[in-house]
Amino acid sequence: MDKARFSESEFQEFDGRLHEQLAVLRELLDRPGFGEGPVTIGAELELFLVDEEGRPLPRNSEVRERLGDPRVVLELGRYNIEVNLTPILLAGQPFERMGAEIRETMGKVDEAVEGGGALPIGILPTLDTTDFTADAMSDENRYEALRRGLRRLRLEPFLVKIEDLELRVEHVILESANTSWQVHLRVPPGRFARLFNAAQLAIGPVLAACGNSPMFLGRTLWEETRIALFEEAADDRDVERLYRKDGRVTFGSDWVREGAYELFERYVNDYNPVVPNLIEGGDRADVPELRLHQGTIWHWNRPVYDPADGGHLRIEMRALPAGPSCADMTANTAFLLGLTLAQAERDLTGYRFAEAYQNFYRAAMHGLDAKLSWPGRDGEFEAADLVLSLLPEARAALLANGVSVKDADAALEIIEQRTRLRRTGAAWQREKLAEFGGDRARLVRRYRELALSGLPVHLWP
Repeated sequence: MDKARFSESEFQEFDGRLHEQLAVLRELLDRPGFGEGPVTIGAELELFLVDEEGRPLPRNSEVRERLGDPRVVLELGRYNIEVNLTPILLAGQPFERMGAEIRETMGKVDEAVEGGGALPIGILPTLDTTDFTADAMSDENRYEALRRGLRRLRLEPFLVKIEDLELRVEHVILESANTSWQVHLRVPPGRFARLFNAAQLAIGPVLAACGNSPMFLGRTLWEETRIALFEEAADDRDVERLYRKDGRVTFGSDWVREGAYELFERYVNDYNPVVPNLIEGGDRADVPELRLHQGTIWHWNRPVYDPADGGHLRIEMRALPAGPSCADMTANTAFLLGLTLAQAERDLTGYRFAEAYQNFYRAAMHGLDAKLSWPGRDGEFEAADLVLSLLPEARAALLANGVSVKDADAALEIIEQRTRLRRTGAAWQREKLAEFGGDRARLVRRYRELALSGLPVHLWP
């Protein structure tokens, strides 16, 4: 992107192109055989850069230049960086392969940080309000354009409130407090609705077992404080947009009933553009403005259209936190994908969407202690018990999709042991913070040592 400021006429032209490209996308999705192919998975890992004391280190540009690796890109905050993993087949040993690439790339990033290292964690405990200034934002036009675009839609300063924490915020940089482990699943258009709905149902119990963001600005808040923080920090609704149920970051408000097109149509009709970068030339089927617009709406599960390989659809699952270790992230991926594939075998639209919605936010708040419901089962269950009861379904679905027994069992065993011992990353951080007398920097240093050891968190001392 070659500029960060846009005129009102550019916003209007961009909006017109969105509607034109929506029609193009519908034609593509209706084409017989479009997007068919083997099931593949991918992931994006967002990392914090920290100094030797465990404080955020704003040097992502230097790290990227030092690495010269196209998989490594800048994130919003100068102390954030992202690694895009290579897409791989689901069949075979995908989690072993994914884990190997995480270890390789994270090790390279860590070595490239002079005076510090890299850290996979949902929210860095040592962040303070002084880390959220304009100077902390990465020096790229797309991020300045995003800041200006959101400011155009909402009055600033705006209030961010999580439990008893209240902040008056004037900048999009607060989003940089969150780092995630985002999983991609390629899906054929005809199966999209069932798989997307299944991902919406699956994420509740999976998130309960994966909490790794228990604190922000020195306060212990949700098991997955990222969920609340991101939704609050990027909400563009004001008095002119109260008609819209959902914020720019949201779980959603209903099941998908027809397919991916209905979500893209909602994104165009309900959400104002924030980065109206007009792209000239290229293939009409690439729908570049539509893809750019979709990338500025951060639903926890969202559709992705990719023109690569003749064009295909993916579901991007954005709710999992980064970390604690490579083994934990591959295990979380196995559980999420397995449970999604298992639940896609049934039509979920007869189940109350409000139950899935409630599960998601209860899991984010309370982790394995949350009370969750499940289709076909009466009453509510402690999340830990529900997770253990769902692991066999996840395993069977992975095996049915060609994952080797050894690979599936190795990954899901980590989830089982973590759940039985109640040793999530969030639980470990809370315990260590108390043990270290509230010393957040010491907590981060110890966390980094163990995260880079490769051990899953339930085996950390």
